[in-house]
Amino acid sequence: MTTTAADSAPEPVDENVWLEEIYGEEQLAWVKEQNSRTEDLLEDADYAGLEGSILEVLDSTDRIAMVGKRGDWYYNFWKDRHNPKGLWRRTTWESYCTDSPEWDVLLDVDELAAAEGQEWVFHGATFLRPGAGEPYRLALLALSPDGGDANRYREFDVESRSFVDPARGGFDLPTAKGNVSWLDADTLLVASTADGLPKTASSYARTAVTLKRGAELAGAPLLFEVPEHHMMAVVAHDSTPGFERTFAVDYIDFFNRRNLVLRDGEWVQIDVPTDVNVSAHREWLLFRPQQDWAIDGTTYPAGSLLACGFEDYLAGARELAVLFAPDARTSLQSWSWTRNFLLLNLLKDVSSEIRVLDPSRPSDGPGGAWAATLLDACPPLHDVNAYAVDDEDAEASDGGAGDDFWLVATGFTTPTTLMRGTLERTSDGTPGVVSRHAVVKASPSFFADADYEVQQHFAVSEDGTRVPYFQVAPRNLALDGQNPTQLSGYGGFEVSRTPAYSGTVGRAWLERRTSLSAGADGDAPHSRGGVYVVANIRGGGEYGPAWHRAALQENRHKAYQDFAAVARDLISRGVTSRERLGCVGGSNGGLLVGNMLTRYPELFGAVSCGVPLLDMRGYTRLSAGHSWIAEYGDPDVPEQWEYIRTFSPYHLLKDGVEYPETFIWTATSDDRVGPVQARKMAARMLAMGIPNVWFHEALEGGHAGASDNRQAAALQARSQHFLWKALAGGLA
Repeated sequence: MTTTAADSAPEPVDENVWLEEIYGEEQLAWVKEQNSRTEDLLEDADYAGLEGSILEVLDSTDRIAMVGKRGDWYYNFWKDRHNPKGLWRRTTWESYCTDSPEWDVLLDVDELAAAEGQEWVFHGATFLRPGAGEPYRLALLALSPDGGDANRYREFDVESRSFVDPARGGFDLPTAKGNVSWLDADTLLVASTADGLPKTASSYARTAVTLKRGAELAGAPLLFEVPEHHMMAVVAHDSTPGFERTFAVDYIDFFNRRNLVLRDGEWVQIDVPTDVNVSAHREWLLFRPQQDWAIDGTTYPAGSLLACGFEDYLAGARELAVLFAPDARTSLQSWSWTRNFLLLNLLKDVSSEIRVLDPSRPSDGPGGAWAATLLDACPPLHDVNAYAVDDEDAEASDGGAGDDFWLVATGFTTPTTLMRGTLERTSDGTPGVVSRHAVVKASPSFFADADYEVQQHFAVSEDGTRVPYFQVAPRNLALDGQNPTQLSGYGGFEVSRTPAYSGTVGRAWLERRTSLSAGADGDAPHSRGGVYVVANIRGGGEYGPAWHRAALQENRHKAYQDFAAVARDLISRGVTSRERLGCVGGSNGGLLVGNMLTRYPELFGAVSCGVPLLDMRGYTRLSAGHSWIAEYGDPDVPEQWEYIRTFSPYHLLKDGVEYPETFIWTATSDDRVGPVQARKMAARMLAMGIPNVWFHEALEGGHAGASDNRQAAALQARSQHFLWKALAGGLA
């Protein structure tokens, strides 16, 4: 039966407030003590082999080096055993197509970290668009000192392979949360919390400024500002030739925003409801409403994609072209423009479908205003995504064109494949698009994937909703309830969990072997591996905005009911049993499994809870928590706290309950969720005398919990080994 908090129960005194001092000496001493205790439990001989096996996958030089095109070059960031912090590098198309590309290394982050005495983590590059006929040369590199969300932006010259000296006018912005965009060669648009610039209650930038080369950030003129209680300010300049525009976004919260464009020195708001996502591309303005949008007598459903001419819409036109309309099974996940076409990445019952739209030709059928063609590239139960290579690449030296696209395909037992294709209009003038694509790179297999079968099942939640989930298991799986099973989920922020190949899961879980039950003849026990399950619960984006909104705030319990329904279905089908079933989740997924621990302890034998939200009474004042009020509600509003308390694991713990084996893990440098909630949950459980509670905190790595492959291997090995020991072998 489900364990919940009574509405009338008094709010417990928070005896663990002292752990909220993240870098305090006493607090870190407690962390190190718990780390040592957990490492003594988990880091045995089997763990060492497991960590090495996972690291072999992460460091494999046979992995696909994914690239982004700028001008004639293809850029990649790469980590391996010899380069744990990574190399930023580039190559030509001809070389990239070979088995052993010749890489031009632009920045060795390990060398930089050693030279500067700072553990830099590379977070990407933003190029300045060059003049016509000139190569891409200058970029702003985002470098985090600890893997957190705060970055230092430094100007880099790819031709000299060096940072532009600040003493000679090079841009070098202090470490802070925020974003930057090039306005021109000597001007940046900067939203930042550095140098005393104001921040929002969510810890993000509240203002944006115009920064000239050689000027100080603190004295730069104000460009844009949002209220303190809003989430953050963002500014960006679109430098597309012929369509140069400067935009600002006032993020009110995660799902509401005001979009503005700068006209004649004044900000002009794009007139849409705050929950309508807006994007601009050349002459087009696209809209994706999060809720049904009624305009001029027409109602457009949530999750649809609509289009209007950019200038027409600003001038008052409201005739919108319907490019996609969702149905009960199909949702829009993302889109990408090539020079002449629009690629739509869809999910139909959580399997990919890709449509190509041609704005120049009207549709000859219902359901869309532009001619649409289905791309034949999506096998069932796979995730396939298409996106443009370079929409401005008219005549590049590699022979590419602006209608080239990348196609990335993966599945639970299908290693990732990278393809490149070209889109062309049909030669006979009929609506439609001809596509050609060919394999460029293919990832190796890291486990015996042919020995496993992927199935999709549907569980029925408490309110009758059918909830899909994927099951990856050995072929001819014995349905005797004895299979160690790992159930994973997320269920928040409209994030979709789709099929994806993981050598780590294959090696660390599917191929792990143990003897759990006697054979049919009663002689010898069978050796069996694990079953891996991904649940597509409400709160996610698998079926579009409505699927997400169904589990917002006071309806949050529906996400947890869905996950519990999947657990019950696995048990009722004979896949596993309570003793053999574990769940794992991180961040919002950590809140999910924290609720499994406290609300549904009778369903699980073990819980692995990572970088989690758990104290929902205090989450808004910890790290970036204030920015998630739109998702969970505001605990400082008494009526909202009444429902929030029903899914706050820190407040749902009770004496006398048989809780599953529990592993809570986090990172000191996580500046998004922070380590505090994980610390406090573990401390309270330990103080209550709850047996088999384990805690581990990585000292760096940010919200990901790891800043290099070795840290990532250790993190994953601890979680996987804990679950395996708890479900298949028993913890000491």
